[in-house]
Amino acid sequence: MAKTKHDTAFVEFERVQKSYDGVNLVVKDLNLSMPQGEFLTMLGPSGSGKTTCLMMLAGFETATHGDIRLDGVSINNIPPHKRGIGMVFQNYALFPHMTVAENLAFPLEVRKIGKSEREEKVMRALGMVQMQDFAGRRPAQLSGGQQQRIALSRALVFEPELVLMDEPLGALDKQLRETLQFEITNLAHELGITTVYVTHDQTEALTMSDRVAVFDDGRIQQLAPPDKLYEEPENSFVAQFIGENNTLEGVVKEINNGVALVQLDGGDIIDAKPVNVTKPGERTRVSIRPERVEMDPTRLQEGAHTLKAEVLEFVYMGDIFRTRLRVAGTDEFIIKTRNAPDQVRLKPGEQIEIGWMAEDCRALDA
Repeated sequence: MAKTKHDTAFVEFERVQKSYDGVNLVVKDLNLSMPQGEFLTMLGPSGSGKTTCLMMLAGFETATHGDIRLDGVSINNIPPHKRGIGMVFQNYALFPHMTVAENLAFPLEVRKIGKSEREEKVMRALGMVQMQDFAGRRPAQLSGGQQQRIALSRALVFEPELVLMDEPLGALDKQLRETLQFEITNLAHELGITTVYVTHDQTEALTMSDRVAVFDDGRIQQLAPPDKLYEEPENSFVAQFIGENNTLEGVVKEINNGVALVQLDGGDIIDAKPVNVTKPGERTRVSIRPERVEMDPTRLQEGAHTLKAEVLEFVYMGDIFRTRLRVAGTDEFIIKTRNAPDQVRLKPGEQIEIGWMAEDCRALDA
């Protein structure tokens, strides 16, 4: 059976390293492959190597070691303007002295496309972002959101197969950012564009991506679809970096039938799923999401271990209640409950018992 484009890697990093001083590696032995049409987000804290990877793919930085391929062809020695890649930055990078239409026509002129075809492509690209009526304006006459829409359509105007976006929504207010998140994702999927998106905003990464690569210290710590990343973190860094998370320190007592018994440093015993611990005596950092903690004993499996907790703070957040507890020696244990008609509103000073399903609690590296 012939391979379709979706079976083959469209973007590939093979053993890629990057050093600026010949000593310290900012990207360490990176291997990554993406099929055509995927929306992949590189997520991580500042200095984790995510933007450097994007810049190497764009051609603005060169790899110190390894190979970067686009559609099976090595692009290490191809200059940026010949890679056929669209780019969108946080600061829009629009030419202030040109109209919107002239800004969009510029990448087409560089590619020696004729005037009538240029005009047709410009209007089509503006139509994609509902900005046809703004063709004659200059960037200074547009709002931040409008400028970012223009920057997006300029990246799409020459119909690239790959678009790179570096924190493109970072300068916009929350509501506009959320609107554009959906617009960008829908547009990318509609047009079948392969997209690499860089951000340090976890919510943005979870809502927009087919897969997310979580970077730390120059390496990909985990590469997975958003739901897997959130619900099944493979190590402590990913568990802490993605979403809100409770952690408790302890030692593995035993592992039986896929359940680890962990003795917390305060002496309590809890059930957890062993993820990267394998034997009794190992130190572990146990991770449990606030919304997976149960305070209704009827919702727990028989024999599940529970912990005593004291309510320290109750915060009403509209759709959810966020309650901070003192649990097993920590004052920062959070539970989140849905604002349902029968939901209990806990009060500071109350003593309660909490527990969880063993599969929702992960025994990770200490």
